[in-house]
Amino acid sequence: MPCPFTLITVEEKEDLEARYVDAVAYEVKSEIFGCCIKLLTDEKETKERWEENFYFISQNIRSHGRLYHLRDPAVPAETVRYDPQSRTVFLLNVTYYGLVKSLALSVAGDVLEEEHGTHSVHGACVDADGRGVALLGESGAGKTTQTYGLLLDPRVRVVSDDWFFARVYGDEVFAYGSEKNFYIRADLAGAWPAFEDLVGKADLDAEGRAVVDLRSVVGKGRVLPMTTLRTIVFLRRHEGGAAAWCRLLDPEEALEIASAAGYFNPHLLVRTAFREGIRRRFFASLLGAARVFEVTAGPTPAGTQAVLREIVLGKEEVG
Repeated sequence: MPCPFTLITVEEKEDLEARYVDAVAYEVKSEIFGCCIKLLTDEKETKERWEENFYFISQNIRSHGRLYHLRDPAVPAETVRYDPQSRTVFLLNVTYYGLVKSLALSVAGDVLEEEHGTHSVHGACVDADGRGVALLGESGAGKTTQTYGLLLDPRVRVVSDDWFFARVYGDEVFAYGSEKNFYIRADLAGAWPAFEDLVGKADLDAEGRAVVDLRSVVGKGRVLPMTTLRTIVFLRRHEGGAAAWCRLLDPEEALEIASAAGYFNPHLLVRTAFREGIRRRFFASLLGAARVFEVTAGPTPAGTQAVLREIVLGKEEVG
Protein backbone atom coordinates (compact mmCIF):
# COMPACT_ATOMS: atom_id res chain seq x y z
CA MET A 1 0.00 0.00 0.00
CA PRO A 2 1.98 3.05 -1.22
CA CYS A 3 1.62 6.29 0.71
CA PRO A 4 2.68 9.77 -0.46
CA PHE A 5 5.48 11.27 1.63
CA THR A 6 7.32 14.59 1.87
CA LEU A 7 11.07 15.08 2.15
CA ILE A 8 12.10 17.36 5.02
CA THR A 9 15.32 19.02 6.17
CA VAL A 10 17.38 18.10 9.22
CA GLU A 11 16.08 21.24 10.91
CA GLU A 12 12.48 20.20 10.29
CA LYS A 13 13.32 16.74 11.58
CA GLU A 14 14.73 18.22 14.78
CA ASP A 15 11.59 20.30 15.26
CA LEU A 16 9.41 17.20 14.89
CA GLU A 17 11.56 15.24 17.32
CA ALA A 18 11.21 17.99 19.90
CA ARG A 19 7.46 18.08 19.31
CA TYR A 20 7.00 14.33 19.81
CA VAL A 21 9.66 13.52 22.43
CA ASP A 22 7.08 13.10 25.19
CA ALA A 23 4.69 11.06 23.04
CA VAL A 24 7.09 8.13 22.56
CA ALA A 25 6.14 5.24 24.85
CA TYR A 26 8.19 2.42 23.29
CA GLU A 27 11.62 2.24 21.67
CA VAL A 28 12.95 -0.87 19.91
CA LYS A 29 16.09 -1.40 17.85
CA SER A 30 16.15 -4.21 15.28
CA GLU A 31 18.58 -5.63 12.73
CA ILE A 32 17.63 -5.40 9.06
CA PHE A 33 20.34 -6.95 6.89
CA GLY A 34 23.14 -5.53 9.01
CA CYS A 35 21.50 -2.16 9.64
CA CYS A 36 20.24 -1.06 13.04
CA ILE A 37 16.79 0.46 12.55
CA LYS A 38 15.04 2.03 15.55
CA LEU A 39 11.29 2.21 16.09
CA LEU A 40 9.82 4.92 18.35
CA THR A 41 6.08 4.65 18.87
CA ASP A 42 3.14 5.30 21.16
CA GLU A 43 1.39 2.12 19.97
CA LYS A 44 1.93 -1.09 21.95
CA GLU A 45 0.51 -3.16 19.08
CA THR A 46 3.03 -1.68 16.62
CA LYS A 47 5.88 -2.39 19.02
CA GLU A 48 4.78 -6.01 19.44
CA ARG A 49 4.30 -6.65 15.72
CA TRP A 50 7.68 -5.06 14.99
CA GLU A 51 9.37 -7.37 17.52
CA GLU A 52 7.68 -10.40 15.92
CA ASN A 53 8.62 -9.22 12.44
CA PHE A 54 12.31 -8.27 12.73
CA TYR A 55 15.44 -9.74 14.27
CA PHE A 56 16.68 -8.52 17.66
CA ILE A 57 19.84 -6.41 17.90
CA SER A 58 21.70 -5.14 20.93
CA GLN A 59 20.04 -1.99 22.17
CA ASN A 60 23.53 -0.51 22.74
CA ILE A 61 24.24 -0.31 18.99
CA ARG A 62 23.77 3.12 17.42
CA SER A 63 20.99 3.24 14.87
CA HIS A 64 21.45 3.79 11.12
CA GLY A 65 17.85 4.97 10.71
CA ARG A 66 14.74 5.74 12.76
CA LEU A 67 10.98 5.46 12.38
CA TYR A 68 8.57 7.48 14.52
CA HIS A 69 5.09 5.93 14.41
CA LEU A 70 2.73 8.18 16.39
CA ARG A 71 -0.76 9.56 16.65
CA ASP A 72 -1.34 13.31 16.33
CA PRO A 73 -4.90 14.64 15.90
CA ALA A 74 -3.49 17.96 14.71
CA VAL A 75 -2.21 16.53 11.40
CA PRO A 76 -3.99 14.67 8.55
CA ALA A 77 -4.27 10.89 8.42
CA GLU A 78 -1.35 9.01 6.82
CA THR A 79 1.12 11.87 7.05
CA VAL A 80 4.63 10.65 6.23
CA ARG A 81 7.81 12.76 6.37
CA TYR A 82 11.39 11.66 5.61
CA ASP A 83 14.73 13.33 6.32
CA PRO A 84 17.26 11.62 4.01
CA GLN A 85 20.28 13.09 5.80
CA SER A 86 19.55 11.52 9.19
CA ARG A 87 17.40 8.76 7.64
CA THR A 88 14.47 9.49 9.91
CA VAL A 89 10.83 8.76 9.00
CA PHE A 90 7.76 10.16 10.75
CA LEU A 91 4.56 8.14 10.22
CA LEU A 92 1.70 10.09 11.76
CA ASN A 93 -1.81 8.65 12.05
CA VAL A 94 -0.80 5.64 9.94
CA THR A 95 -2.95 2.65 10.93
CA TYR A 96 -1.52 0.05 8.53
CA TYR A 97 1.43 -1.86 10.03
CA GLY A 98 2.44 -3.00 6.55
CA LEU A 99 3.49 0.57 5.71
CA VAL A 100 5.57 0.78 8.90
CA LYS A 101 7.30 -2.48 7.92
CA SER A 102 7.87 -1.41 4.32
CA LEU A 103 9.38 1.93 5.28
CA ALA A 104 11.67 0.26 7.81
CA LEU A 105 12.98 -1.94 5.00
CA SER A 106 13.22 1.07 2.70
CA VAL A 107 15.27 3.04 5.23
CA ALA A 108 17.67 0.10 5.49
CA GLY A 109 17.73 0.01 1.69
CA ASP A 110 18.59 3.71 1.61
CA VAL A 111 21.66 3.00 3.76
CA LEU A 112 22.73 -0.13 1.89
CA GLU A 113 22.16 1.10 -1.66
CA GLU A 114 24.40 4.14 -1.44
CA GLU A 115 27.08 2.93 0.93
CA HIS A 116 27.36 -0.86 0.68
CA GLY A 117 26.53 -2.01 -2.85
CA THR A 118 23.45 -3.83 -1.64
CA HIS A 119 20.14 -3.31 -3.39
CA SER A 120 16.59 -3.24 -2.10
CA VAL A 121 14.00 -5.21 -4.09
CA HIS A 122 10.27 -5.00 -3.43
CA GLY A 123 9.21 -8.50 -4.40
CA ALA A 124 9.00 -12.12 -3.34
CA CYS A 125 11.85 -14.61 -3.64
CA VAL A 126 11.74 -18.41 -3.54
CA ASP A 127 14.24 -21.18 -4.17
CA ALA A 128 13.37 -24.24 -6.29
CA ASP A 129 15.99 -27.01 -6.12
CA GLY A 130 18.77 -24.45 -5.59
CA ARG A 131 17.60 -21.98 -8.24
CA GLY A 132 16.35 -18.63 -7.01
CA VAL A 133 13.19 -17.12 -8.49
CA ALA A 134 12.02 -13.54 -7.86
CA LEU A 135 8.42 -12.42 -8.36
CA LEU A 136 8.21 -8.68 -9.05
CA GLY A 137 5.21 -6.57 -9.91
CA GLU A 138 2.98 -3.68 -8.94
CA SER A 139 0.93 -3.83 -5.73
CA GLY A 140 -2.09 -6.10 -6.12
CA ALA A 141 -0.58 -8.29 -8.82
CA GLY A 142 -0.60 -11.32 -6.53
CA LYS A 143 3.11 -11.78 -5.76
CA THR A 144 2.56 -12.84 -2.16
CA THR A 145 -0.45 -15.07 -2.92
CA GLN A 146 1.46 -16.86 -5.67
CA THR A 147 4.51 -17.28 -3.43
CA TYR A 148 2.45 -19.30 -0.97
CA GLY A 149 0.98 -21.30 -3.82
CA LEU A 150 4.49 -22.26 -4.93
CA LEU A 151 5.30 -23.27 -1.35
CA LEU A 152 2.70 -26.03 -1.59
CA ASP A 153 5.30 -27.93 -3.63
CA PRO A 154 7.93 -29.46 -1.29
CA ARG A 155 10.75 -28.60 -3.71
CA VAL A 156 10.16 -24.88 -3.14
CA ARG A 157 11.61 -22.91 -0.23
CA VAL A 158 11.06 -19.25 0.59
CA VAL A 159 13.53 -16.41 1.16
CA SER A 160 10.99 -13.58 1.31
CA ASP A 161 7.33 -13.05 0.43
CA ASP A 162 7.51 -9.27 0.08
CA TRP A 163 10.98 -7.68 0.14
CA PHE A 164 14.57 -8.85 -0.22
CA PHE A 165 18.07 -7.44 -0.57
CA ALA A 166 20.47 -8.39 -3.36
CA ARG A 167 24.15 -8.14 -4.23
CA VAL A 168 25.98 -8.66 -7.51
CA TYR A 169 29.02 -10.94 -7.45
CA GLY A 170 30.58 -11.22 -10.89
CA ASP A 171 27.96 -12.75 -13.18
CA GLU A 172 25.69 -13.85 -10.33
CA VAL A 173 23.15 -12.08 -8.17
CA PHE A 174 22.50 -13.28 -4.62
CA ALA A 175 19.20 -12.58 -2.86
CA TYR A 176 18.90 -12.34 0.94
CA GLY A 177 15.94 -12.30 3.29
CA SER A 178 15.83 -9.84 6.17
CA GLU A 179 12.63 -10.46 8.13
CA LYS A 180 12.32 -12.96 10.95
CA ASN A 181 8.65 -13.68 10.30
CA PHE A 182 6.10 -13.04 7.56
CA TYR A 183 3.18 -10.59 7.36
CA ILE A 184 0.24 -12.47 5.81
CA ARG A 185 -3.34 -11.62 4.81
CA ALA A 186 -6.39 -13.42 6.17
CA ASP A 187 -7.60 -14.18 2.63
CA LEU A 188 -4.54 -16.38 2.05
CA ALA A 189 -6.54 -19.40 3.20
CA GLY A 190 -9.22 -18.63 0.63
CA ALA A 191 -6.69 -19.08 -2.17
CA TRP A 192 -4.79 -21.96 -0.57
CA PRO A 193 -6.76 -23.95 2.07
CA ALA A 194 -3.53 -25.60 3.26
CA PHE A 195 -2.80 -22.39 5.17
CA GLU A 196 -6.20 -22.25 6.88
CA ASP A 197 -4.82 -23.39 10.25
CA LEU A 198 -2.02 -20.80 10.11
CA VAL A 199 -4.51 -18.00 9.45
CA GLY A 200 -6.93 -19.33 12.06
CA LYS A 201 -4.31 -19.13 14.81
CA ALA A 202 -2.94 -15.73 13.74
CA ASP A 203 -3.48 -12.52 15.70
CA LEU A 204 -5.08 -10.48 12.93
CA ASP A 205 -4.91 -6.69 13.01
CA ALA A 206 -7.58 -4.24 11.88
CA GLU A 207 -6.40 -4.66 8.29
CA GLY A 208 -6.95 -8.44 8.41
CA ARG A 209 -3.22 -9.19 8.49
CA ALA A 210 -0.83 -10.79 10.95
CA VAL A 211 2.84 -11.49 11.53
CA VAL A 212 3.28 -15.29 11.60
CA ASP A 213 6.05 -17.86 11.87
CA LEU A 214 5.69 -19.69 8.57
CA ARG A 215 8.10 -22.39 9.77
CA SER A 216 5.30 -23.85 11.89
CA VAL A 217 3.55 -24.90 8.67
CA VAL A 218 6.24 -25.52 6.04
CA GLY A 219 9.10 -26.53 8.36
CA LYS A 220 12.27 -24.76 9.47
CA GLY A 221 14.33 -26.02 6.53
CA ARG A 222 12.07 -24.37 3.97
CA VAL A 223 12.74 -20.78 5.05
CA LEU A 224 16.13 -19.85 3.60
CA PRO A 225 18.43 -16.91 4.34
CA MET A 226 19.57 -16.57 0.71
CA THR A 227 19.59 -17.98 -2.83
CA THR A 228 21.21 -17.30 -6.22
CA LEU A 229 18.74 -15.72 -8.63
CA ARG A 230 18.22 -17.63 -11.88
CA THR A 231 14.72 -16.55 -12.93
CA ILE A 232 12.81 -13.27 -12.69
CA VAL A 233 9.05 -13.02 -13.19
CA PHE A 234 7.27 -9.71 -13.79
CA LEU A 235 3.76 -10.49 -12.54
CA ARG A 236 0.95 -8.38 -14.01
CA ARG A 237 -2.59 -7.97 -12.70
CA HIS A 238 -5.42 -9.86 -14.38
CA GLU A 239 -6.48 -7.95 -17.50
CA GLY A 240 -9.77 -9.71 -18.21
CA GLY A 241 -8.53 -12.66 -20.21
CA ALA A 242 -9.83 -16.20 -19.81
CA ALA A 243 -6.45 -17.59 -18.73
CA ALA A 244 -3.03 -16.54 -17.46
CA TRP A 245 -0.33 -16.21 -20.10
CA CYS A 246 3.37 -15.43 -20.26
CA ARG A 247 6.18 -14.43 -22.57
CA LEU A 248 9.96 -14.55 -22.37
CA LEU A 249 11.68 -11.13 -22.30
CA ASP A 250 15.14 -10.20 -23.48
CA PRO A 251 17.24 -8.28 -20.89
CA GLU A 252 16.99 -4.91 -22.66
CA GLU A 253 13.19 -4.96 -22.89
CA ALA A 254 12.94 -6.21 -19.31
CA LEU A 255 15.13 -3.34 -18.09
CA GLU A 256 12.95 -0.74 -19.79
CA ILE A 257 9.80 -2.31 -18.30
CA ALA A 258 11.34 -2.31 -14.82
CA SER A 259 12.59 1.27 -15.13
CA ALA A 260 9.22 2.55 -16.35
CA ALA A 261 7.54 0.81 -13.39
CA GLY A 262 9.83 2.48 -10.86
CA TYR A 263 11.47 -0.92 -10.33
CA PHE A 264 8.14 -2.07 -8.89
CA ASN A 265 8.89 -0.31 -5.61
CA PRO A 266 6.48 2.44 -4.50
CA HIS A 267 8.39 2.88 -1.22
CA LEU A 268 11.72 4.19 -2.54
CA LEU A 269 12.47 7.17 -0.32
CA VAL A 270 15.11 8.93 -2.41
CA ARG A 271 14.54 9.41 -6.14
CA THR A 272 17.41 11.34 -7.67
CA ALA A 273 19.33 10.96 -10.92
CA PHE A 274 22.25 9.53 -8.95
CA ARG A 275 20.06 6.89 -7.29
CA GLU A 276 18.34 6.11 -10.60
CA GLY A 277 21.78 5.35 -12.03
CA ILE A 278 22.55 2.97 -9.16
CA ARG A 279 19.23 1.17 -9.57
CA ARG A 280 19.44 0.93 -13.33
CA ARG A 281 22.94 -0.58 -13.20
CA PHE A 282 21.82 -3.12 -10.62
CA PHE A 283 18.71 -4.15 -12.54
CA ALA A 284 20.75 -4.43 -15.74
CA SER A 285 23.01 -6.91 -13.93
CA LEU A 286 20.06 -8.75 -12.39
CA LEU A 287 18.07 -9.08 -15.60
CA GLY A 288 21.16 -10.02 -17.57
CA ALA A 289 21.97 -12.85 -15.16
CA ALA A 290 18.56 -14.54 -15.24
CA ARG A 291 15.76 -15.73 -17.47
CA VAL A 292 13.02 -13.06 -17.38
CA PHE A 293 9.33 -13.75 -17.95
CA GLU A 294 6.33 -11.46 -17.99
CA VAL A 295 3.24 -13.23 -16.63
CA THR A 296 -0.24 -11.75 -16.83
CA ALA A 297 -2.43 -13.24 -14.11
CA GLY A 298 -5.53 -15.21 -14.94
CA PRO A 299 -8.98 -14.86 -13.34
CA THR A 300 -8.13 -17.29 -10.51
CA PRO A 301 -5.00 -17.77 -8.37
CA ALA A 302 -4.90 -21.46 -9.39
CA GLY A 303 -4.73 -20.61 -13.08
CA THR A 304 -1.87 -18.19 -12.55
CA GLN A 305 -0.15 -20.72 -10.31
CA ALA A 306 -0.15 -23.32 -13.09
CA VAL A 307 1.76 -20.95 -15.39
CA LEU A 308 4.24 -20.02 -12.66
CA ARG A 309 4.89 -23.65 -11.77
CA GLU A 310 5.76 -24.40 -15.37
CA ILE A 311 8.33 -21.59 -15.26
CA VAL A 312 9.70 -22.37 -11.80
CA LEU A 313 9.57 -26.17 -11.80
CA GLY A 314 8.74 -27.31 -15.32
CA LYS A 315 9.92 -26.67 -18.84
CA GLU A 316 13.03 -24.65 -19.53
CA GLU A 317 11.19 -22.37 -21.92
CA VAL A 318 7.66 -21.04 -21.96
CA GLY A 319 6.16 -18.65 -24.44
